[in-house]
Amino acid sequence: MHITGHRDGPPVKVGVAITDLTTGLYTSNSVMAALLHRTKNGNKGQHIDVALSDCQLASLTNIASSVLVTGKPDSGRWGTAHPSIVPYMGFKTKDGDILIGGGNEKLFGIFCDRIGKPEWPKDPRFSSNAARVANREELERLIEAETTQKTTKEWLQVLEGSGMPYAPINDVKASLEHEHSQARGMVTEVLHPECGPMKLLNTPVKWSEAQPGVRSAPPTLGQHTDEVLTQLLGKSLEEVEALRKNGVVS
Repeated sequence: MHITGHRDGPPVKVGVAITDLTTGLYTSNSVMAALLHRTKNGNKGQHIDVALSDCQLASLTNIASSVLVTGKPDSGRWGTAHPSIVPYMGFKTKDGDILIGGGNEKLFGIFCDRIGKPEWPKDPRFSSNAARVANREELERLIEAETTQKTTKEWLQVLEGSGMPYAPINDVKASLEHEHSQARGMVTEVLHPECGPMKLLNTPVKWSEAQPGVRSAPPTLGQHTDEVLTQLLGKSLEEVEALRKNGVVS
């Protein structure tokens, strides 16, 4: 949270439970690595110790590395901006926001030409990335004065084919309905026994020799209690019913 949020604002939590997700990813990779180790080392298994706090620290990547190398505190919160590249952030438009990256002199020049400001790269304040970083606030103010003159869609048309990084900042619904998300099959539909057709997120990984995906709808409370306790744990139906009456299971 310390590195997330606006430059002059309070710490902000990340929009999703990112540490839970990264811990799950690290764990699944570790399980596969352990299985591979077992096949190569006499079929011996091992205990895997994965902590949320460790995975959270590992996710700091370059920011943690910078602190470790320099021995200095991190540079704090930057919002959508980049600490050492300008311009590289989200700017307001007439009806939303757009992310623009002028990461080097060529890209900054292209951006300036597209928005009708070819004189900016010649301005000593903005003629190099170092100069732009030093004059960050002034340049970002000038850029946003331009971007707020058009809608996001209009800017996308202006920047189309420019070769520079740019993108609208979409909300979740727009992201799910985006043509790229649809083409990649990131939304799938299953039939829920009680709710009917239900749309869900699909797996983000595609394999050349397999087609994994969502196999079933989310279970209702207690839907698989009998199946798990009788088929996997060997309990009788009478034992399961007794557990249910005592409120142990649903």
